[in-house]
Amino acid sequence: MASEPAPTHDHTQDQQDQGKAPAPSAAHDSAHGQRQGPEAARLQGHWLLAKLGKRVLRPGGIELTRQLLGATDLRPGRRIVELGPGVGRTAEILLDSIPASYRGVDPNPEGREQVAAVLEGHPQAEYVVADAASTGLPTGQTDLVVGEAMLTMQSEDAKRAIASEAARLLAPGGQYAIHELALRSDRDEAELEAARKHLSRIIKVGARPLTQEAWCALLEEAGLEIVWTGTAPMRLLEPRRLIADEGLLGAFRFFRAVRRTPGARDRIRAMRQAFRAQGELLTAVAIVARKPAPTSAPENPSDGAEH
Repeated sequence: MASEPAPTHDHTQDQQDQGKAPAPSAAHDSAHGQRQGPEAARLQGHWLLAKLGKRVLRPGGIELTRQLLGATDLRPGRRIVELGPGVGRTAEILLDSIPASYRGVDPNPEGREQVAAVLEGHPQAEYVVADAASTGLPTGQTDLVVGEAMLTMQSEDAKRAIASEAARLLAPGGQYAIHELALRSDRDEAELEAARKHLSRIIKVGARPLTQEAWCALLEEAGLEIVWTGTAPMRLLEPRRLIADEGLLGAFRFFRAVRRTPGARDRIRAMRQAFRAQGELLTAVAIVARKPAPTSAPENPSDGAEH
């Protein structure tokens, strides 16, 4: 018997039904960076890669994702929220842990069919159409929030809003795990800003990576405690990383799609060259932060004393 598709809940529609404008989207930009030329020249970089068959869209690759999740308290029975599940590659790993619940939150249609296929057959899994900064999910009822390669694309205010929302969702002791692009902290700010602008121009979406120290500070500002950090080289489009992430067959299919798709070869070459040119400035960073348990007020020494 075929499994029923995973349920989808549209919190953005809820807001509209209540007469409210949807919250500003954490990833609301269209997948199309411009209107002219072949589609491969117009798509935002990550959605172009997905269209060409790449499933691992994280700067540190699947290995850093596995290290990140291994540093969390991921085990059966966890209540999980994933912000920006992309095409569902990390969702597969999370669902393999047999969670009590899984919610993938994203307002955009890109990738939704791929994620739905991953969630199919998992009755505890749900796709929530909502913004990462305003999920509409209950407070304090999540054990693990995961977000990869999505904060990097947000403004400073949006980064703070999303981190605060993740902290709100977490139960005491719950963890927020992120995997993002980072800049080296030992370089001049003008050099780092030039790298941000160059990347944004090539991938056709605003890239605003932080240093590892700034990423940690962002999570601490949201009231979380850093418990683990890891890094990996930014080699997203290098052949060896492609094979490691996608497998030999997946890498072959990707390169074949690049050759057959008008405009894709030039675009992929430009992206790879940009990543190589900024290689000394860029890295991938993964961080696990924990929501501390509320501190109880100290007992009054005089309580219970005889008078």
